Amino acid sequence: MTQPYRSIVLVGAGGKMGMRISANLARSDFNVHYCENATEGQQRVRDAGRELSSIDDVIAGCDLLILAVPDIVLGKVSEALMPQMKAGATLLTLDPAAAYANLLYSREDIHYAVAHPCHPSVFLERYTEEEHADAFGGVAATQSVAAAFESGSDAQRAALEAVIRVMYAPVDDVHWITVTQLAYLEPTLVETVTCMLGTFMKEALDETVARTGVPQKAAEAMLYGHIQIALAVAFRSTNPFSDACMIAIDYGRESILREDWKKIFEQSELDKVIARMLKIDHVHRDEPTLAPTR
Repeated sequence: MTQPYRSIVLVGAGGKMGMRISANLARSDFNVHYCENATEGQQRVRDAGRELSSIDDVIAGCDLLILAVPDIVLGKVSEALMPQMKAGATLLTLDPAAAYANLLYSREDIHYAVAHPCHPSVFLERYTEEEHADAFGGVAATQSVAAAFESGSDAQRAALEAVIRVMYAPVDDVHWITVTQLAYLEPTLVETVTCMLGTFMKEALDETVARTGVPQKAAEAMLYGHIQIALAVAFRSTNPFSDACMIAIDYGRESILREDWKKIFEQSELDKVIARMLKIDHVHRDEPTLAPTR
């Protein structure tokens, strides 16, 4: 198969995510141009030994444009750059919110894609110090990727997957889904629910120490161990929860969770949280696609 992505342009190469994926792309055989506007970011790119390119010099010839910039500016950045792209090129964003909300500049002759890392699983078996240290992924610990690419050929998707696997390496699986499904995974499942629960557990830990006088280290030891066992029992059925534990679980659900909490999976609620994240009045769409209309 001929590689359709002969020239890759990475915008935001000096940012937090841009630096992560740049480090992997720089070790590959792909022809990558690193672009960064911020002075501090430009210095980070140079310090990493990578050469900066002017976006005006490389945008017209690129086959794949990767926008590693914050969600709230994706609309403006895509509007500035996409009119200069050649027909048949692909735009890749790293989060689904802007694509879901139809904020990306629309061209019928451009392919749209999103690829977001799943991060290394809590159940991942780790063998080296580097793997244990890599909580985020993209360095040593294996992770999966959830991606959407709803236009183009099978060959283009395969070529895009090859780039994605390098960007987020090491990668075991790339799960191809729709942009709407990806939006339900993030933010709804992993931010609205999982990240909220993480911050809630930290708040509960602090409250336990403050109210009861239990030493911090003792509370942390109890909580961290029970996070591990709770996940193992709930997701892997390693052992059943005890009858007494089930009573406490039911009490916790009654005391903490709202009865209508599952409404977060309604599309109107997804629209609401994404609008808040993007700091817009509402989601601009009837049905989201990766090739939005304006």
